[in-house]
Amino acid sequence: MNNRTKKLLILSTLSVIIFFSAMFTLDQREQVLILQFGEPIRTIDTPGIKFKWPLLQNALFFDKRIIDLALPEQEVIASDQKRLIINAFAKYKIIDPLKFYTTVGNSYGLASKLAGILDSSLRQVIGEVTLSELLTENRSDVMKEIKEAVSKSSEIFGIQIVDVRVMRADLPKENSDAIYARMQTEREKEAREIRAKGAEEADKIRAEAEKQKTIILAEAKKNADLARGGGEGEANKIYANAFGRDPEFADFYRSMSAYKEAFKNDKTKMIVSPDSEFFKYFGNK
Repeated sequence: MNNRTKKLLILSTLSVIIFFSAMFTLDQREQVLILQFGEPIRTIDTPGIKFKWPLLQNALFFDKRIIDLALPEQEVIASDQKRLIINAFAKYKIIDPLKFYTTVGNSYGLASKLAGILDSSLRQVIGEVTLSELLTENRSDVMKEIKEAVSKSSEIFGIQIVDVRVMRADLPKENSDAIYARMQTEREKEAREIRAKGAEEADKIRAEAEKQKTIILAEAKKNADLARGGGEGEANKIYANAFGRDPEFADFYRSMSAYKEAFKNDKTKMIVSPDSEFFKYFGNK
């Protein structure tokens, strides 16, 4: 191989290397900032095969997708002086790579600045609402206000805040224990009131039942006495009619009934005169 051939081979190799170093592929999920001697000169956000000057220019790639930023757990005081433990996160996307690069440089630089803005906005907005507002349907309005505050403060970074959310808003453990104890006391008090009210209602029901029982028994006794009186009256009438037909038999029947009652107990002892009228039917006739 002569010198001319070697030179052509070297030049071809260098041309290929320079060509491929000048070419790059931009994915649809990315955007690129072209730097020349370290200075940004243009941005590209359309996907495809792109070119830059080799050795003179270099490309910085930035994600076009939504990026999450979680905020460390922190303590915030609401307007009603309730201390809260807050876990929050923000979602953002880079819309101006040039502004992003010149203000924060990269995602790590943004994370520290955006975390501070998010922390400040949380404290400011939550400090103006009560705990109950934060835990009810008003929570969405609070989140909207926080998002607007963060968006306004982070515009200089070339990003768009997509969403800001509070994942968890809890009371400190000592507050939670105190609230739990108070809730338990209130529930026990409520239970005692319910039991007392139940006992009072039970006493009323029992009293009413006893009243109805007394009325029913009295009415039954009254009806029984009336029925018994009517029966006895009818029986006496029948007896009187029967005895009127045969007075001697009636006298005999009454004597037998008296004997029956007098001697129904085996230990009965009677001391009377033998010629007593009571024993007139025991005589020898």
